[in-house]
Amino acid sequence: MNTLSLGFGPVEADLWRLLFAMTRIGAAMLAVPLFGSASVPMQLRVILAGAIAALVITWTPVAVPHALFSLAGLIACLREVLVGLALGFVLQLSFAAPVIAAEVIGGGMGMNLAASVDPGTGARSPVLGQFLGVLMTLSFLGLGAHLAWIALIVESYKAFPPGGTWLGPETIHTLLGFAGEMFAAAVAIALPVTLVLLVVQVVTGIVSRSAPSLNLFALGLPASVLAGLAALIAAVPLLGDRFADLSIAAVTQAGALLR
Repeated sequence: MNTLSLGFGPVEADLWRLLFAMTRIGAAMLAVPLFGSASVPMQLRVILAGAIAALVITWTPVAVPHALFSLAGLIACLREVLVGLALGFVLQLSFAAPVIAAEVIGGGMGMNLAASVDPGTGARSPVLGQFLGVLMTLSFLGLGAHLAWIALIVESYKAFPPGGTWLGPETIHTLLGFAGEMFAAAVAIALPVTLVLLVVQVVTGIVSRSAPSLNLFALGLPASVLAGLAALIAAVPLLGDRFADLSIAAVTQAGALLR
């Protein structure tokens, strides 16, 4: 029995089940880019976690550890947090791919100097990275992938029963394997624009060698910016397909963790 009484009488057992179920869901909400953003109020996260947990304890027999405030109970809570963080970390990897691609593209265009505070993480990031991040978020929400991810959280209580969950080596290997796919996706996103920038820089180098009196920086930087913007505009349909595939892959990999 839990030694701490909240004074709710007959419903106190269900309240402890609700709070214990919210541990995994809250950890997942904290790790995922959408709900874990600094712009999302903490009260909203708690309300969403409580609403999902209320459905979970209704559909799934969630059993609270016998002594929640003992060492075994704390370890059980840490296991719940680990599962939730793993489910959210998969989406973190998928949303990091556009940011990495933006770093590569912005370096070729010379736009990495223009940086601002990212409202999602609170850190400084290139403006181009925030633009691609917004496109990734719109693709993710437009496909309804966030609903599929919430459904995976509910299904995780069947795959990993509360109190006895632990991610094995195979699950960790699957999670790390998706990190490699994330870098491959970042390269695929940045490749079309990077090739255009490479051609522009080669042409600029040839022109500067032919006419040494020309200022390389005065000629190359505007040409790189204009060519990069034109390439980005032309590559928007391709970026949409890449972001859609990345969103589907993120949910698929999150589901693979449950297997």
